[in-house]
Order: sequence, then C-alpha cells, then structure tokens
Amino acid sequence: MSEQKNPEEGNSPVNWSRGLIIVAVLIVVFIGGQILFNQFRGAGSEISMAEVARYVNEGQVEKITVSSNDMVTVQLLDGNVLASRKEPDISLLETLKLYGISEEQFRQLDIRQESASWQGLLPMLFNLLTIGLIAWFVLFMMRSMRSGQDQAMSFGRSRARMINVDTPVVTFADVAGVEESKQELQEIVEFLREPEKFIRLGARVPKGVLMIGPPGTGKTLLARAVAGEAGVPFMSISGSEFVEMFVGVGASRVRDLFTKAKQVAPCIVFIDEIDAVGRMRGTGLGGGHDEREQTLNQILVEMDGFDNDTNIIVIAATNRSDVLDPALLRPGRFDRKVYITRPDVRGRQQILEVHTRGKPLLSEVNLETIAKITPGFAGADLENLVNEAAIFAARRGRNALNMQDFQDAMEKIAMGPERRSRVITPEEKEVVAFHEAGHAVTMFFLQNADPVHKITIIPRGMAGGYVMPLPESADTSLHSREHLEDRIVGLLGGRAAEEIMFGRITTGASSDLESSTSIARAMVTRYGMSEKVGLRVFSDDPNMVFLGRSLGEQRDYSDETAHTIDKEVDRILKNSYDRARSILTEHRDKLIALANMLLEVETLDRNQFEELMAV
Repeated sequence: MSEQKNPEEGNSPVNWSRGLIIVAVLIVVFIGGQILFNQFRGAGSEISMAEVARYVNEGQVEKITVSSNDMVTVQLLDGNVLASRKEPDISLLETLKLYGISEEQFRQLDIRQESASWQGLLPMLFNLLTIGLIAWFVLFMMRSMRSGQDQAMSFGRSRARMINVDTPVVTFADVAGVEESKQELQEIVEFLREPEKFIRLGARVPKGVLMIGPPGTGKTLLARAVAGEAGVPFMSISGSEFVEMFVGVGASRVRDLFTKAKQVAPCIVFIDEIDAVGRMRGTGLGGGHDEREQTLNQILVEMDGFDNDTNIIVIAATNRSDVLDPALLRPGRFDRKVYITRPDVRGRQQILEVHTRGKPLLSEVNLETIAKITPGFAGADLENLVNEAAIFAARRGRNALNMQDFQDAMEKIAMGPERRSRVITPEEKEVVAFHEAGHAVTMFFLQNADPVHKITIIPRGMAGGYVMPLPESADTSLHSREHLEDRIVGLLGGRAAEEIMFGRITTGASSDLESSTSIARAMVTRYGMSEKVGLRVFSDDPNMVFLGRSLGEQRDYSDETAHTIDKEVDRILKNSYDRARSILTEHRDKLIALANMLLEVETLDRNQFEELMAV
C-alpha cells in the first residue's frame, strides 16, 4: 500500500532565520560596494563650480577629470580630491568662463575627458541592485505571511493517513486466530462491494463498528484487512491526534476528516484508541466543557449526519470499552461490536503458521506444541516470539530454526533473558535448587495441579530459577475450587521446602506469596468459594475509572465483613501451606534427589523429571 501525507507545509522558524540572514548579507554587500566604489573613483567632498574656479585662479589645481555624466573631479596639488558638477549641455570651458576663468588659464590646466566605460555603469548597477533587493525582500515577506496563514489554517486539518489500494493489500488470509470476528466483518465487506444489494431491500448497514480487545490481538490489522477485502481506501488516525492544547482544534480535525472521507467514498475510516476522545462525558476531576468533549461531540454529530448512500464505514478500536460514552454505543453510531479476544490454542497455531511463512524451519519444529506452551499470548506476542527465535538461530550460526530456538524465545519473553554471568554463592544455589524442587514435587503429587513442563535454576530476569507448568487442556477458562487450591499449594511449595530443609526462610518466595494471596482473595471476594462470606461479590466500583482505582475505590461492605474476608483469605493460605509441608515431608527423599539433580545439570524437562519421580 502507498501512504499519502497531508500537505501541511509552512515556513518554519528556521526558514525565517535563513531569509533574514540572506537579507542582512545582501545589505552589507551593497553598502560595502558603495563605499568601495566611491573610494575607487576617488570622489571626495562635493563643491560648487565657483569654488573650482577659485582653486584655478589660485593655481592649486593639478588635474581635472570630466566624466560623461557631467561629474568633475578636481585633484589639488596638496593631494586632496574634490568633486563637482558642471552645467549640463555646455562644455567645461564655457562653465568656467561663467566664473571668470579665461581661455589662457583653461589651456594651462591638465584637463582629461573620461570616456563612457564600466566605471560609469557602476552607479547604475548599484541602483538596480538596491531596487531588486527591496523588491525581493517585499516578496519574501509577503510569501512568509501567506505561508504562516496557510500553516495556521492547516493546524485544524485532519492528520489521517490515507492508504490506497493501488498496491498489494492486507486481506483476511493474512489475519489468523479470529475467525468469528472475520465472519462478523464479512457483512461490512459485502456492503462496501455491493451497497445497492442492501439499499434496494431497505437494509441499513451499521455506520460504525467498534472492535474491542486486549492490546496486540490484531484490531488494526483486521480493520486494514476489511479495507483490503473491499478494495476501498483506508483512512487511519489515532484518537490522541484529535486533541490539542488549543480549544476547537479537535472538532475542526474531525470535520476535516469526514469531509475528506466523503470525497473518496466508499471508504473506511479507522480510529485507533478511540477511548482517548470517547470517554464518558461529565465525569472526572475537571469541568465538563473541555477540548476532549468538544471533539467527542463533533464525532457524534458527524456520524449522525451520514446518509445511507454515503458508503463510509467508521471502524474504531479500543481496549477500554468500559469507559466509552454511552452515546457512542447507541444504534446509529457504533452499533456493532466485534470482540477480539486472545487466541486459543488452535488460533495460536494458525497465527504461528502466518508468521513463519517464508522462514526456514527444521522438521522437528512443531507449531502445535509451541501453541500449547504459549497460553495467553496474543498475535503480537506470537510475532515477537517468532522473531526472537529467528534471532537465536542467527546468533547460533544456523540456517534454520529449531525447536530449542522457540523454547528459548518463549522463556525469554515470559521470564526475561538468561543471566548465567550472575555470581551465585554455593549456599544460594543450593537454596534455589531446593526451592524450585519444592514447587515441582508438590505439584507432582497434587491431583488437580498442572503437570510440570520444565525446571531450571538458571537465573532469568528477576527470578533465580523457575518451574514451568503446562496445562493438559490449554486455554481452560473455567477453574474449580480444587484446582485453585492446588495452585496455591504448588506456589507455596518452594517456601515450605526451604523451611523443611534449612529451618529458615528467605525472600525468594516473595512473588509466590503475591500470586497465592491474589488467588485466595479472588476465591473469597469474586468467585464465591467461601462458605462464611457467601455468594456476594466484593470488588471495585466500575464507575470510578476516572479517579483511579485506589483514589476512587468506595468499599460497599462493613468492617465486620472485611474482617471476615481477611480471616477467610488467611485460612486458605494457612491450609495450603500446611498441605505443602505435609507433601514435602512425606516425599522428602524425592525432594532431595530432585534438588541434587538440579545442582548437577541445572535444567530438567518433563520426561527427565517424571523419570526421577518414578524411582
């Protein structure tokens, strides 16, 4: 596709400074030239012809030079040079006779006639240069003022990028993992291709489509694919580009955007991150009449003004649909919502197939396995995964990507890069080995825990080591109370192992404690998994999004209920920790064997771990 930029050119301060410098240089050159010219001519102070006659009578004149323009230059015996002008149309002799000079005196003078040469043209040239300089400066100032006016007028113009269809475009074949969303948008494509089919039956195609989904799930790519499938121009702009510090600029840019869209219709107008201007009005710490709300009002007015035959589809994307103004979501504006979620295991495999096109892969690379070990990865994450794997392969000097490259890339994205150069004392390494072994052994003997996929004590990111579980059924959205309780037990297994083996605890379990506390609190306050608290949900007020969660939070329960919630969270955590200690005490030999193996080889995969547990 080819992008067209808006012609928003104007004179910048650099151009103004450059022009003024040029003017100053020309003025200096002109003045210097005049001075040099006068010095070259030897012209001194100007006197009258009567004074010239007086000098002749006194015998002080050495030489007289007459120019073609009636200028008379008198050189005295003492070296002084004086200038005068004779009477026009009469000779110098006749002029001097008027002042009492005889012909005898005149013949005794050294009279020289200066012929018409380049010296006579110099004054004319300097005069022309002066006129040209003034004319150029006036034109420069007029052009600068006109450019400044154009720049001021263009400040309120839309900055949308236009992408035409005269080059290869993005189509639905380039978008994977969002099959349901593509089906919903297929109607938009059909309307843009054949609007008469719908208008003939009196159907009204949605004027606006709001795509809702987490970052990186492909909202922008899907919007471009709609334009590519329909074969229409695509105008793209971000919501933040509407708002400026000057009041009224945002609304002006909205008007200009839709004016341009009508000129190239049928087309698609894509507004990314529309929550930047589409937030709910009349809410927040500031006043209600601000630049952002004026911009939103103009968007609402423009979308209301569309006719059925305008053939303009507005597609907007956001990951914060909860903060949008209700007027945007009513029928007639963004009346169709397309939800784009993180892809499931099948969607991730399809996305990986798209991003690995044209890349050399060894036969051992199994995209299905990679999709299984990347739960929660969005399309952008998977693209980054493939790119990191290619970097690993290039760094290792290979011509194709293998499975280890993808594994290392996934761990780097999830946990951070390896830090093999980190200096670890033998005592610290032993604590880390037993800590990670405690996680793995506890999870192995729990009925509802996920199987262990990998164990390592090689530091990555901020972690000294880690255990990677791999769910048997990837992308499970429903979790039982037993599964959540076993997850907490597995998280607390590392701390329990430290206490059992060394009789003391370290700060290595800080992230485990945060995760287990978060799960336990969600079980009590959100999932209704506590008999004492009951089925009531205790969460933040969703209407406080503009003041911030911590500042705007209003607790809708009593202090007694809060005390009960705290006691239930403590109970879940204590019971889980006791279970972890019980499992590790019972299987102490497994714990020691696994820790010793980790100290020896540093990393174990699932097969090695399960073989060790089976002994």
